[in-house]
Amino acid sequence: MKVRIIGLFLLFEALFMLITSLVSLYYFYKCGDGDVLAMTVSTIITAISGFVLISAGRNKNPIKYGKQNIDTFELKDSFLIVTITWILFTLFGMLPFLLNGTIDNVTDAFFEAMAGFTTTGSTILNNIDEQPHGILFWRSITQWLGGLGIIVLFLAVMPTLNRNSNKVMMFSAEMSGIGVKKLHPKMMMTARKLLGIYIILTILCGFMYWLGPMNTFDAICHALTTLSSGGFSTHQASIGYFNSPYIEYVASVFMFASGVNFSLYYFLFTGQGKLFRDNEELKWYIGIIIVMTIVMIALFYYAPALDTVSVNEDSFPDGLEDRFRTSLFHVSAVITSTCFQANNFDYNIWGGLFLIPTFIMMASGACAGSTSGGIKIIREVICLKSINNIFRHLLHPNALFSVKMSNEVVDDDKTRRVVNFLIVFLLLFVLGILLLIISGCSLRESMFNCISALGNSGPGIGTTGPAFSFSEL
Repeated sequence: MKVRIIGLFLLFEALFMLITSLVSLYYFYKCGDGDVLAMTVSTIITAISGFVLISAGRNKNPIKYGKQNIDTFELKDSFLIVTITWILFTLFGMLPFLLNGTIDNVTDAFFEAMAGFTTTGSTILNNIDEQPHGILFWRSITQWLGGLGIIVLFLAVMPTLNRNSNKVMMFSAEMSGIGVKKLHPKMMMTARKLLGIYIILTILCGFMYWLGPMNTFDAICHALTTLSSGGFSTHQASIGYFNSPYIEYVASVFMFASGVNFSLYYFLFTGQGKLFRDNEELKWYIGIIIVMTIVMIALFYYAPALDTVSVNEDSFPDGLEDRFRTSLFHVSAVITSTCFQANNFDYNIWGGLFLIPTFIMMASGACAGSTSGGIKIIREVICLKSINNIFRHLLHPNALFSVKMSNEVVDDDKTRRVVNFLIVFLLLFVLGILLLIISGCSLRESMFNCISALGNSGPGIGTTGPAFSFSEL
């Protein structure tokens, strides 16, 4: 059964490859793009592999439950399936890059595909504008699939598991971040509701992009990577290619939207606005964006006088509205791990003081249950409240204190999981820094590149900054 499920996942991926093949075929007749064969062969290979795994995974000795044959698995099996699925998605997802010649080696192709499915947004491509439409569309599709979670999308459209408990475990293994509320007694319906919200927001975002200077293709691709907090663009200059304040404002709004817990949208759309308004994590999220935007605006005015690191004032936005727009865009892009680049402005050359809030936001991330990366705000708040309770307990040894979020008590088990997550995150961060230093990176570049990878942000600093790619590493 477990092998069969993995095979079905590959068929799921092949379906989106088929859609991309049709896009490639359209642009082959329209402008002579030559990626049709690569996409078609990739689709066939992925589909055949899926059918082989389905055939190999048929359960010959199923457990009898009433009149139904079932196959149960534990939570650890669900985590294993999720892990294998992500690896296989990446392995097969890199085929279009290799077969088309877009990327000429397996390592770089695997990196590009993994950056897509994990919505990290890092890239090794230095000639994005020269790529055929099918390849560009596939890059966007990989991020859209990875945004809400491959498993969640799969459960929403391909009900294959025989027991709801198995679905719950699969859903939990994918959406492990706390703060994702159960919207419906059946997990399948929960997944479908989340997918519906995801699709609606993507369509709305694409339509708003299309109303501006973006053509239909660019609007669709950027909508897919905006709502997924991915950051892949169809142009090397990213959003800055369009040189449009309208596009930057639209991108800022929908990047913000991608950082909100998607279950809150359901409550909002179903008349449960109180649950939306009273959500404490959302209030923290909005507050952080407001504060960081003000900080960025202030830095644009005062950094030249305060910064001891070289400041490129020529790259600064000019005027209050321009600085507000650039600051809002930068904050929305970084905290949601989307990391689009606007108007050719690059925090890499703004000066050292700009790197501090950028680093903090990369590590922080947005809300749990969103498509953003990072630690997630709810975990950070729970950790801070736990630390506060420790000091309060020192002052009042006999008092009992509890951690509350949105007026609900967070049980000790969840608090321990948050602390364990932060410890593991910190250990991986330190390990990543050491490995990058050994590979020849400076300490500053190592710190930024590592937090960018762990937080699924994408760009680092130096040779891996927003205006460059990871091809130099």
